[in-house]
Amino acid sequence: MIKSEKLVIGGGNRLVLIAGPCVVEGREITLKTAVKLQKLTQKHQIPFIFKSSYKKANRTSGKSFSTLGLDDALEILSEIKNNLGVPILTDIHTENEIDTVAEVADILQIPAFLCRQTDLLQAAGRSGKVVNIKKGQFMAPEDMKHQAQKVESTGNKKVMLTERGASFGYHNLVVDMRSLTIMRSLGYPVILDATHSVQLPGAGKNQTAGQPEYIFPIARAGVAVGIDGLFIETHPDPKRALSDSGSQLKLDLLEDLLKQIIPIDNIVKEKLGI
Repeated sequence: MIKSEKLVIGGGNRLVLIAGPCVVEGREITLKTAVKLQKLTQKHQIPFIFKSSYKKANRTSGKSFSTLGLDDALEILSEIKNNLGVPILTDIHTENEIDTVAEVADILQIPAFLCRQTDLLQAAGRSGKVVNIKKGQFMAPEDMKHQAQKVESTGNKKVMLTERGASFGYHNLVVDMRSLTIMRSLGYPVILDATHSVQLPGAGKNQTAGQPEYIFPIARAGVAVGIDGLFIETHPDPKRALSDSGSQLKLDLLEDLLKQIIPIDNIVKEKLGI
């Protein structure tokens, strides 16, 4: 279980929603999305962490949008944090970014492709922030204990593990629901990323495609297994999103998803004692 200011994650507590646009595209769209997400989560009484990457370092094409710039993107995230009072989660990619990002972010996220980078994990741990490690598409769930221990070697025990699908041949991912139980048995809160899990990596024209029609069933299944948090990248108009346009959930659909998963979470947490 992790306690971080206003949040408690894991330990049988209510499901946490981690949500927001894939990348900070601009001030207006990011702020409007954050406001709507806050209203929705307050309405449905679900703990909320706002997620948006200040930079997307891993892109299919070198021509793809990456960032507004470190300072500009972090300024927008800081405004959301201060004005709305919500915790912020964002990616880090190199050790030299961490001190600057940690001034704004409450949770530092290790991208899936970087989950074995020892120096990065230890530097994130030394920040004292909560560290969310995304399980690489190439990783077995039981092997994530070693990555978590790299963070814990710094004295920081605030670690979460996130499932985001495993490579299944070329241009495809599959979620092995057993991995949620396996990673939870390691003693860490477990998050399911239901939007990256529907990606078709590199399957689009110079970009990653996706199958967003499977977000709902994957999310329902994961909540039924007994996860601690659900990760959803969401955008007002996914087709026009500057990153992961093929896999983000349309913002207008999120309330329907919450209405479906909250009762499932209640049953799992209250009746089954998970």
